[in-house]
Amino acid sequence: MYQYLVILGAAVNLIGTSFYIRRTLRGQNKPNRVTYLLWSAAPMIATGAGLSAGAGWATLPVFASGFIPFLVFLASFYNPQAYWKLSALDYVCGAFSVVSLILWMIVKEPNAAIALAIISDGLAGMPTLIKSWKFPETESASGYLAAIFSAGTSFAAIKRWNFSELAFPIYLIAMCSAISFAVLHRKILKYFSRTDGALL
Repeated sequence: MYQYLVILGAAVNLIGTSFYIRRTLRGQNKPNRVTYLLWSAAPMIATGAGLSAGAGWATLPVFASGFIPFLVFLASFYNPQAYWKLSALDYVCGAFSVVSLILWMIVKEPNAAIALAIISDGLAGMPTLIKSWKFPETESASGYLAAIFSAGTSFAAIKRWNFSELAFPIYLIAMCSAISFAVLHRKILKYFSRTDGALL
């Protein structure tokens, strides 16, 4: 029964990201290609490691969190207006992210692989987190909010409350929550400044 909730979460993630992809195709969103390319790699590693460690349906949202960013990466090439110029920070974070992926190939131990995948994914996400805070108009929160819901459904399918099943979903919720807040923080502050100026 619980696996159906996980499938629902993956479907919600796909639907939410479809809005993000549509905005990207229109040139409204400007996804960081370093982030989205590497975001498609690390979850795949975590999925493989989780399956090898005996994790079950709980890995589906993790797989979705890798496959869906790859669709965004491809969409960013469709419209030149969707291009975001990469900085030195993007390349540095990307390089360290790749190093983490290579280390996983050397370690070959499921829990260590998941930890390295989280480090890699986090480093890949830092440029987008920073960009979302500084230039929220280049992002939209729909995909990230959907990913939070999707990752949350993992807990319904967890059979063993251990590192291999818990680590990546918890990380995904934390990272996507941070980016969602970064994208929406100006609107949130504007809302509260209208409703209760004393809060500011």
